[in-house]
Amino acid sequence: MNVRNNTKLITINALLLAIGVILHQITPVLGLPMQPDFAITMLFIIIILNDNFKITMVSGTLMGIFTAMTTKFPGGQLPNVVDKIFTALIVFLFIALIKKSNILGRLSVEKRNNILMAIVLPLGTLVSGILFLGTAKIIVGLPASFSILFLTVVVPSVALNTVIGLVLYRIVEKSLRRASLL
Repeated sequence: MNVRNNTKLITINALLLAIGVILHQITPVLGLPMQPDFAITMLFIIIILNDNFKITMVSGTLMGIFTAMTTKFPGGQLPNVVDKIFTALIVFLFIALIKKSNILGRLSVEKRNNILMAIVLPLGTLVSGILFLGTAKIIVGLPASFSILFLTVVVPSVALNTVIGLVLYRIVEKSLRRASLL
């Protein structure tokens, strides 16, 4: 890959990370000291668009650090970092497994990525929520039981992230296509 393409790639990923952090910061809390995690949605978009392990892990680490700085959950800094890094790894491996199995082999890249987003958004958000709650429970404790927080925060977040994530993905994809960056 030449320097010009590397610069474009770094710039696009930085913008997507920044959008994720801004969405994470401005998203309101859902009655509990937790919120839907649209930062993870942007992380999934980065993973699918790049299909690169190093970019996935760097983006997961950076998103973890950024969301730790903007978390509204008391003591949620370390759980955010752990959650984003491991979620990025799990999602990357899941996508690699799907691609290796060639289930979506004959589809165009655009259709394949749309299907991957529709699968990854709910599953990845679920993994992220479980990792966050589990890590928070071990490190700082939870304000309510794990199951109550899972049902009242994680499950609604899965639904919200899936719907809004698909919209965000389409916006990002169309923008990158118009700019001839995809």
